[in-house]
Amino acid sequence: MNELKYALDTFYFLVSGALVMWMAAGFAMLEAGLVRSKNTTEILAKNVALFAIACTMYLLFGYAIMYSSPEGGIMPNFGALLGLENSADDVAAGKANHSLYSDFFFQVVFVATAMSIVSGAVAERMKLTAFLVFCIVLTGFIYPVEGYWKWGSGFLHKMGFQDFAGSAVVHMAGAAAALAGVILLGPRRGKYDAKGNAKGIPGANLPMATLGTFILWLGWFGFNGGSQLLLSDVENANAVARIFVNTNAAATGGVIAVFIYTKILYKKADLTLILNGALAGLVAITAEPLTPTPEIATLIGAAGGVIASVSVSLLDKVKIDDPVGAISVHGTVGIFGVLAVPLTNDGEGVSFWTQLIGLAVIFAWVFITSFIVWFLLKITMGIRVTEEEEYVGLDVVDCGLEAYPEFAPSNASSGQ
Repeated sequence: MNELKYALDTFYFLVSGALVMWMAAGFAMLEAGLVRSKNTTEILAKNVALFAIACTMYLLFGYAIMYSSPEGGIMPNFGALLGLENSADDVAAGKANHSLYSDFFFQVVFVATAMSIVSGAVAERMKLTAFLVFCIVLTGFIYPVEGYWKWGSGFLHKMGFQDFAGSAVVHMAGAAAALAGVILLGPRRGKYDAKGNAKGIPGANLPMATLGTFILWLGWFGFNGGSQLLLSDVENANAVARIFVNTNAAATGGVIAVFIYTKILYKKADLTLILNGALAGLVAITAEPLTPTPEIATLIGAAGGVIASVSVSLLDKVKIDDPVGAISVHGTVGIFGVLAVPLTNDGEGVSFWTQLIGLAVIFAWVFITSFIVWFLLKITMGIRVTEEEEYVGLDVVDCGLEAYPEFAPSNASSGQ
């Protein structure tokens, strides 16, 4: 019986990790759809490369930093974990629930998700090489340290900080790193007029952005559902089913709320905000997808969607240029999601102040360390392309290959 449960929980872990890995495709499609056609190939190359780098750095350094240290600590260590595996005797004795390799696989795709958030926020004006160098540091060191504080049984875990699947550990952390980069990078050319008013820069492919949103929506069932860690008994099976329902309910709440919000405010159904409304609902419920009722989960998602829409407008007012709204969706709403946990979890002693302290610690760590790394990159190799390169587009500059060559000006003028 223990062997069967072990096999089932291992399989569920692996399938959940595969769903989260598929979110990499969702981020790639969403970002490619929301940037201009001249930057599409570069965005796609960036998403493929960051996934590979994130997985490799977490394999070499990140996993050991995040999980090999003593409980309750502040500073992690570099103990070796990967390569170990549970024995048949351990499984038969009930000492192991799932393969250690399945745990690594589930965790490694999370760090890639955090880095994907950065990609969209700095799109259309950052040097590809500088971005990938930053990826090495974030995924190999910055993310694993704050991940250890919560999920590696570090001091935030001991304090009682609650973040079930990563509204703060993954989403707000990615947004904090993105915010630091955007501040040093500056806005895209033409984004703001002489008076500081934001001008719309439409994405090139809204069907692709919509597909990306649905892929992320699907992947989120693995993101939240897999974080239950077990499936093989009645209690955990029921919990996973409820997590799936609440995750879906929050996304639908975000869509409906933002649809109504945009119709009232703009008299139009703004598709880009509606897509972000779905993602914001998912981010909001990620901190605690188990304890709310489905109705409350819908309301949490709805609030997250509206908060993201308002945040996009407020960031534009202070000239924080985020082409895909990643900082608002993952950062602002990630904060909301963590602070909403005590609303449905107070019976387990979750404190609002503990949640606030956890948010402050994670944000400060990721933002400050990221700012330092971005700054060092800026004064050494540079992080922004030239004005001419930005005008031409990063597809030609970084990749030498256009995503839509039949629509390129040179081909159009020559009749090709």
